[in-house]
Amino acid sequence: MAQHQLDKLDKKILSLIAEDARIPFLEVARACNVSGAAIHQRIQKLTNQGILKGSQFILDPQKIGYETCAYISLYLKEPGDSDKVVEKLKKIPEVVECHCTTGGMDLFIKLYALNNQHLMKIIHDKLQPLGLARSETIVSFATPIQRQLPIEDVVVDDKVDDPVA
Repeated sequence: MAQHQLDKLDKKILSLIAEDARIPFLEVARACNVSGAAIHQRIQKLTNQGILKGSQFILDPQKIGYETCAYISLYLKEPGDSDKVVEKLKKIPEVVECHCTTGGMDLFIKLYALNNQHLMKIIHDKLQPLGLARSETIVSFATPIQRQLPIEDVVVDDKVDDPVA
């Protein structure tokens, strides 16, 4: 996985848009003391490099009725089937994240359920048929920290002269 070098302008742009993805490019340009075209080019470059993965509106699950957030460790009967299981997990809309991890578990997922009864139904009706030997569920009561990575700690490449390169 290639790591891309960022310069000071990239870092400033990323700081601004990570704080507010809806900030107008012209406002970013003013804050960075460059043209709007330069910001458009930089955003395109950062997107093409895969550093930016788009922008999105973030739904509050509780406000739309999903009161239970759970993290579940999945232990497969056949660990070699993990790719097939991941494809099946993609079809379960309540599953919002899936991680391949170290340790004894094969997969680690995050899901939202309407309530604890719904969570139990998802585990029994949707997850168990995937070929689980067992699972371990942790229910999250709250998310006191949820943020982007700190841009200020990213190493800057001072060798870049062209502010649009």
